Amino acid sequence: MTSSFFCSLRLGPSRCWATVLPAWRWPSPCWACPGRRRGGCRWWWPVRHSLSWCFILIGGVIADRMSRARLMVVADIVGAAAYAGLAGLVLSGHAPLIPMCVLAVVAGTATALFSPAMAGLVPLVVEEDRLQQANGLLRVCTNSSLLLGLTLSGVAVAWIGAGWALALNAASFVVSAFLTTRLRVPGRAAKGSSGWDDLKEGWREFTSRQWLWVVVAQYAVVVAALNANVGVLGPLLAEEDLGGATAWSVIVAAQALGTIAGAGLAARVQVNRPVLVAVLATFPAALPIALLAASAPVWLIAVAMFSSGITSDIFGVLWSTTIQREVPEEALSRVSSYDWFGSLAFAPLGLLAAGPVADAIGTQKALAGCAAVIALATCAALFSPQVRRLTAPPRAGSQHMPETTSPAATSRTVDEETA
Repeated sequence: MTSSFFCSLRLGPSRCWATVLPAWRWPSPCWACPGRRRGGCRWWWPVRHSLSWCFILIGGVIADRMSRARLMVVADIVGAAAYAGLAGLVLSGHAPLIPMCVLAVVAGTATALFSPAMAGLVPLVVEEDRLQQANGLLRVCTNSSLLLGLTLSGVAVAWIGAGWALALNAASFVVSAFLTTRLRVPGRAAKGSSGWDDLKEGWREFTSRQWLWVVVAQYAVVVAALNANVGVLGPLLAEEDLGGATAWSVIVAAQALGTIAGAGLAARVQVNRPVLVAVLATFPAALPIALLAASAPVWLIAVAMFSSGITSDIFGVLWSTTIQREVPEEALSRVSSYDWFGSLAFAPLGLLAAGPVADAIGTQKALAGCAAVIALATCAALFSPQVRRLTAPPRAGSQHMPETTSPAATSRTVDEETA
């Protein structure tokens, strides 16, 4: 392996440190409220994720205007400050709603700055022919550490208390920032355009690629249905028909293990039409939801969830790699931010609508509807000619395509065919 690929390995540990311990933040805000006032604490996560979604486009603009590694360091420091503040509130024994929401704004801003910068950094430290391997490695690290963090979260709170667990969480961001500073990334020339002009340029790059906006539109619907399942309908059905929280924990754990296996597999698989394979890999996400709707045995649902975890990370690795190959590097963070923005657009709607729909038509019918929505959205994406035809660049040593073929040339060819 070349030195630049080894350089990319540093991204894995930096994200591990900021994922293992921050996974404790999933239960901690509710557990941390004095008196367990969950009525107020329930606002912490919606505020945080709403702010991440709102600021993600701004994060993309900033990441394309300055050193992405430096921006990631800044984002980690901001995240550390947010969780240190939350730890301080909890340890003081007084955690009112308004300060917690302010900290949620800070944490959401950190995520919005970090995510587009991370997406645009990988091609700067990895050769093009190793992008897929690097993306697979990153997802293996992230998924493994997230699973470990979620496993350890309750233990940490029980042993050292929520406040100190959150303080350790904040320290993990500092470690991540330190590791990121070890990356050596070329500087960026100053831009004379305004942020608004950069945002419009990113939009043109995004909308000029049919395969890109079609799949983002697909996933706006898919993510909403998945959120409804994981956040509301799945746990409800598990409580009603499958034996409660234990059964649901087994199902979710199976999916988490599948994502680790899927990322490792995706790092090695070679496909000629990555977007087509990625879209087809979405279909298995509907299977465990359909099995839940049918009240299938827990073991069968768990197997289906494991399979969907594998295919979801195959999608993720192929998708990230294709964007990094096809989009100009100078616009990559902005295009990635539009990807995030569009894909998460209906995510809150899935959570908000799931409960009322389940009350109106029943949990099983609501789950069947989610499975159908995923399948229909995926079928619709396959109508796009670019989704079906976009090809990966030839692998090193390949003789079946001209050596002059490049990702950009391939994209232009597809554009001409579908014009």
